[in-house]
Amino acid sequence: MVALRLLSVSTVFPGGPGRTTRPEDFESLMSGLETRVFDRYLDSTVVYPGHGDDTTLGVERPHLSDWRERGW
Repeated sequence: MVALRLLSVSTVFPGGPGRTTRPEDFESLMSGLETRVFDRYLDSTVVYPGHGDDTTLGVERPHLSDWRERGW
């Protein structure tokens, strides 16, 4: 795993993933985030969402199941 700075461009925000309009889009987004971001990078990786506050993967990682459960 690697720690770095990540420009997420509206896919990861503090408190949740980016907006989707269809359940299948949400599922695709979450699957991609888990396998391509959260499974690859360290908790210390800083996330710059493109707008809004910055966060780290370590702050957001514990909430992945909450995001899936609420559907956004």
